[in-house]
Amino acid sequence: MKKIDIVIVNWNAGLYLQECVESVIKYSNDLVNKIVVVDNSSTDNSLLLISELPELVLIENSENLGFAKGCNIGAKICSSEYILFLNPDARIYEDTLRACLFFLNDKKNASTGILGVPLEDANGDISRSCSRYPSIFNVASNAIGLDKLIPSLGASMKEWDHSTTRVVDQVIGAFFLVRRGVYKKLNGFDERFFVYYEEVDFSYRAKKEGYKSTYYSGAKAFHYGGISSGKVISSRLFFSLRSRVQYFHKHFSAVSTLFVLLITLFIEFPARLIYAIFVTQSYTLSTEVIKGYRMFFVSLFKR
Repeated sequence: MKKIDIVIVNWNAGLYLQECVESVIKYSNDLVNKIVVVDNSSTDNSLLLISELPELVLIENSENLGFAKGCNIGAKICSSEYILFLNPDARIYEDTLRACLFFLNDKKNASTGILGVPLEDANGDISRSCSRYPSIFNVASNAIGLDKLIPSLGASMKEWDHSTTRVVDQVIGAFFLVRRGVYKKLNGFDERFFVYYEEVDFSYRAKKEGYKSTYYSGAKAFHYGGISSGKVISSRLFFSLRSRVQYFHKHFSAVSTLFVLLITLFIEFPARLIYAIFVTQSYTLSTEVIKGYRMFFVSLFKR
């Protein structure tokens, strides 16, 4: 069976990174050619915990270069037929890789360029991890909370139980398995996306080249979710907002981008703040929301 290289971009994931790498080593089943960990200048004990693990290529960046660039750096030394971009807070199971490669090696699935799998959370539930491509409509639906009443109107496919295999717009970047040929054809991830939306952009460009993103229910993996980004709420919010506008600027008209920007500033911001103050009644969350939007607003005037 054709082999796979695995790229893990780490930033202060600590023990989760160790668990992730150990799961890959344990369940590689002779299918893994190379495990590449790209560290974005972590300040915790991440690297110390994996320093003695075998079969590992470690790349240490002197600064945090972002997720997209980290993935590209790791992919440069990959040579296998497939590359799995795996979050450090994810783990694979015994048959995860075997099942995925069996699916991709089937000639009838040759048009699948990107593969995702069901991701279990800490409670054993399958996360709703697939999404539709961003549109003005689903951004607006999310901003006013309409997608909470009618989930199918939002970008996230929350109305679907994720129990069956199907072609989707986008699978989550936490377990993002791609054909290396497709990755090379697209010149990797767009590094203008520091974090968030890089896999959305990649999936959209792959579709334009005739490749599908498939959610394959015949395999499973584990994902904690938000371990690194959850530590910095305001920064996470800032990068999410900025990447979304960058995505619209890249793929939509100037008018559409302006519309999304106005929704972000004048509808979504007040809605998030009201939720933080009156629903969660959290001073900390309220402060983080304000910080995140202030960072975003300031970034609009930077070249």
